[in-house]
Amino acid sequence: MNPQVELNLALILFVPWFSILAWLFWAYPRQPRGGARTAFDSASLILATLLAGWGMHWSMHNADPDAGAIWKQVLASSVAYGLFLLVMTLAIVVRWRWLRGRRATPATGPTASASPHRDSTRPLAGKVES
Repeated sequence: MNPQVELNLALILFVPWFSILAWLFWAYPRQPRGGARTAFDSASLILATLLAGWGMHWSMHNADPDAGAIWKQVLASSVAYGLFLLVMTLAIVVRWRWLRGRRATPATGPTASASPHRDSTRPLAGKVES
């Protein structure tokens, strides 16, 4: 086997699954979506992928050489998958708390005062104040 393929085999095999998890993380929840959320989601996905790649390489170089070649791949896959899921789980929790906190704060601007009740500081239409 090509040494580069052998060194990156765990990541190559997990690319489809990581892609599915990344798409689900990116797509849900659909709203609110803004620049800060896009930056946070992008940074989370990049960090998760980089950490998974680092963990895979670390485990390939530190695996017990007497265990056999297949066990290097098993360890590399386990470490890469675990690190990817760890980062994504932390990102989901942070994003959930962040979005929940944004919903709890009152909005400002013209839509903030939209209320079914009449604003008592404005006169009724058609009435002239004296």
